[in-house]
Amino acid sequence: MHGHLRRLSRPAGILAVLAVATGCVVNTESTVPAGDRIRAEKVEAVAELLPPDVADGGTLDVGVNVPYAPNEFKDDDGSIVGFGVELVQAVGDVLGLTPVFNEADFDRIIPAVQAGTFEMGSSSFTDTKEREESVDFVTYYSAGVQWAQRTGEPVDPDNACGLRVAVQTTTIEDLEEVPAKSEDCVARGLPPIDKVKYDSQDEAANALILGRVDALSADSPVTAYVIARSEGRLEPAGEVFDAAPYGFVVAKGSPFAPVLQQAVQQLIDSGVYGEITERWGMEDGAIATSQINGATS
Repeated sequence: MHGHLRRLSRPAGILAVLAVATGCVVNTESTVPAGDRIRAEKVEAVAELLPPDVADGGTLDVGVNVPYAPNEFKDDDGSIVGFGVELVQAVGDVLGLTPVFNEADFDRIIPAVQAGTFEMGSSSFTDTKEREESVDFVTYYSAGVQWAQRTGEPVDPDNACGLRVAVQTTTIEDLEEVPAKSEDCVARGLPPIDKVKYDSQDEAANALILGRVDALSADSPVTAYVIARSEGRLEPAGEVFDAAPYGFVVAKGSPFAPVLQQAVQQLIDSGVYGEITERWGMEDGAIATSQINGATS
């Protein structure tokens, strides 16, 4: 099981980018922030701490699953881009390594890191206690669940009994969050939530814009991305809740983990991290301190 934000098992077809035309959401992959990626300087004091097996060859093999905009997805040229991707590239700058992004099924990234096929995994993994039993995490962001509604048509996520709520199939919103809210409705003698499942996040957003559902529930960065590209048709419903850290995945007990943590902290302290989060519109979940295994529950 995955854990939220990539919240549980989730199909690959999440939205790449949203553009609204004639009332619909059109899936395109061209919306990447203008300009070159934010770069960082190599920090010898951190780079020299790299384990030899990671330092050798000058590359960093990274497992990634796309698309999951704005964190990881492909641009029109087929290059893997996104907030998480750019952050890994900046980590590479600090360590003097060139990241090589290897596409893989989401469920297979952690086993591949355990097996040594990838030196790290970067695919919007939520750091959970359960996952920490098998791998280590270096935290780099905090995200949660965020609902969206049509502008001017308020929905209360804590009182959505009887409403139609869109989710992406096999996310935690589908498997845990919305069902728990629905069960609470029934326990109070109210009608259950009518959960409507979609294979991709853009389909869920489209359904909301067109009035087929009353709200949608998704990971907070994804919902923010949907809203930003809805041309004012969608807005947040309620606050972000169930916040938890994203983490880069490394092998359990790997000496690479503390070096990676230092590299992320270097990016935070130097201001590069802040520039990257701002460039991708991800400021809301920015962190001040990177941790190894930062799960709280």
